[in-house]
Amino acid sequence: MKRIAVFLAIGLLASAFSSCVVLSPKKYKALLARQDSLNTGWGESQLTAEEMGKTISKLKEDTANLYGRLNELQGKYDEIGGKYSKLRSNSSTEISKLSADLKKREQRLKEVEEVLRKRDEASNQLKEKLQQALLGFTKNGLTVEMKNGKVYVSLTDKLLFPSGSIVIDEKGKQALAQLAKVLTSQPEIIIAVEGHTDSQKINNLGQIKDNWDLSVLRSTSVVRYLTEVEKVPGVRMTATGKGEFQPLGANTTAEGRSRNRRIEIVLSPKLDELYDLIKQ
Repeated sequence: MKRIAVFLAIGLLASAFSSCVVLSPKKYKALLARQDSLNTGWGESQLTAEEMGKTISKLKEDTANLYGRLNELQGKYDEIGGKYSKLRSNSSTEISKLSADLKKREQRLKEVEEVLRKRDEASNQLKEKLQQALLGFTKNGLTVEMKNGKVYVSLTDKLLFPSGSIVIDEKGKQALAQLAKVLTSQPEIIIAVEGHTDSQKINNLGQIKDNWDLSVLRSTSVVRYLTEVEKVPGVRMTATGKGEFQPLGANTTAEGRSRNRRIEIVLSPKLDELYDLIKQ
């Protein structure tokens, strides 16, 4: 490039000489200065072009890197979008499943409530029938009440047994006979006979050692009478002895001890339908 500049300068000089013009020293110096200025400008332009080339190369490289980064981010965005769509789909499925389970549970709850309502209704009807059938024995210590969906027929020992005995007397048999009429007409009723005593120790009762023995033997006497004489199916019945451990009154008074010496016949409607619902 410098050569071209020199040739231009020589050309100018030759042109000057060819025109037969004699240059003054001042003009000659001016021409030389112009030549130097042209050389300097040309060199600077060459340097600027080189720097611009490097800059362009750097910009191209940065642009390529940015495109690569953009593609990478786009890939991650697409991946996250896919996961979000899957999560949203799964969440929708889970919500639908939970909603279905909730509806199913609500339906079962309604069914259980309906079974319990029927149980309470049946127990109330049974209570009324027993109260009517056993009305004549209420003065002798017989009571009928309902607790927790069950009917409790409570008979004091003086209504059923002579003092210290496990043999049912005639008045007791009459009460059990009236009770049996209601029980045989209610085949869905489960019967539990519980013997209870006061806390006083037993003396001189032969093989009956304590209140446990007395409570159990009295309950089995009632069960035997109901099954063997009144023909209530034994499969519906159980006999248990509670001894002195579920008192109704204080064992420190004669009245309280009298209340505690009793036979309780607990009547429960069969709850097979309810158990089936709970097991589902």
